[in-house]
Amino acid sequence: MLKFIMFMVFLIPLSFIKNSFWMMQMIFFFISFLFIFSSVYGSMFMHLSYMFGMDLMSFGLILLSFWIIGLMFMASESIYSLNYSKILFILNLIVLMMMLICSFSAMNLFVFYLFFESSLIPVLFLVLGWGYQPERLQAGMYLLFYTLFASLPMLISIFYIYNNEGSLNFMLFNFFSYYNQLFYLSMVFVFLVKMPMFLVHLWLPKAHVEAPVSGSMILAGIMLKLGGYGLMRVMMMMSGISSLMNIIWISISLLGGFMVSMICMRQVDMKSMIAYSSVAHMGIALSGMMTMTYWGWSGAYSMMLAHGLCSSGLFCLANISYERTGSRSMLINKGMMNLMPSMTLWWFLLVSSNMAAPPSLNLLGEISLLNSIVGWSLVSMFMLMLMSFFSAVYSLFLYSFSQHGKVYSAIYSCSSGYFREYLLLMLHWVPLNLLILKSDLCMLWL
Repeated sequence: MLKFIMFMVFLIPLSFIKNSFWMMQMIFFFISFLFIFSSVYGSMFMHLSYMFGMDLMSFGLILLSFWIIGLMFMASESIYSLNYSKILFILNLIVLMMMLICSFSAMNLFVFYLFFESSLIPVLFLVLGWGYQPERLQAGMYLLFYTLFASLPMLISIFYIYNNEGSLNFMLFNFFSYYNQLFYLSMVFVFLVKMPMFLVHLWLPKAHVEAPVSGSMILAGIMLKLGGYGLMRVMMMMSGISSLMNIIWISISLLGGFMVSMICMRQVDMKSMIAYSSVAHMGIALSGMMTMTYWGWSGAYSMMLAHGLCSSGLFCLANISYERTGSRSMLINKGMMNLMPSMTLWWFLLVSSNMAAPPSLNLLGEISLLNSIVGWSLVSMFMLMLMSFFSAVYSLFLYSFSQHGKVYSAIYSCSSGYFREYLLLMLHWVPLNLLILKSDLCMLWL
């Protein structure tokens, strides 16, 4: 594991070379292929070094991080061409990647907490430094304080575990068992905010709308997955009380998923709509994870990987339209099929993956999540039915509203799309739909 962290450290001086932007992107893709070859099959920890190591859960999420950051360079061409502090941008992304590798591969709960919190800072810089509107300051504060407020109780709980057990190693968590409700709440709440669960999700649409395309990609692609990953790790030592208390979070998530799906259909901002759909998807992943079943965990893991690629691709699409029309309003981005006909195919492919159409990985995740939640309680079937239906409704609404209809009269010229953009979308969509052929990695890992 240490070799990948050192790789990132030695990339830092490289970022100061003039015109190293595209070279960095190629390096990130190169390292993601290198990383695939150090693959992990199963839930055993491998590649151990000092306090870092990987099991299958970490492996998938670190690989997703490398891939998404490589794609972020490709999507942020405007930062390169207009020279919006591109050296600082590259530096920011390298530091962010270091934080993400360290948090996903940490073997110690405190080390995980440390990097979990510090990965917030580069994302905050992305929103504040490269965002579009003055409201980005407010969005940044929301992002920061929601997470910090929820995570301080967790720090105290970590010290409490260390005081009792004398160790914070993930491998030993199966031997710990805690039944304290306050402890449970303080350990779980930080990850619920990060997921984000309905009711503590307000920071997410705000941050997405204000962030540049790269900020949205990393937020949707990786930052939400930190919450799910952390939950899966800490649930191991609270299985007793979790089976009693989890009903609260499952109920909130299922009800919230339905309500957020309704909110989606009232959005006029494309980015805002995709952000709310993330909340709905993560709601169902959270419910499946909270059932504490095998189906639920493997489904949540598949859903996290699938949502990372799918949501990130949709944000890229919204940004491609935004760069042409100068607006993210769905009223202005109408009838895009007339102006960018070949881009319509990519809209269709990514939107259909978003509503879990086969053969996407979303489908695999959603099927196993439905299995786990219905197996947990038959009453939940009603909410799941509504959520599945409305997720298809808002996805179709986004697609048909943006692609069909009469072109807005103020759009006087529009280019159909560059090679870079088609490649960017293809690199989101192909892994998302080919991973289902290797779905045993997502499903058979405990």
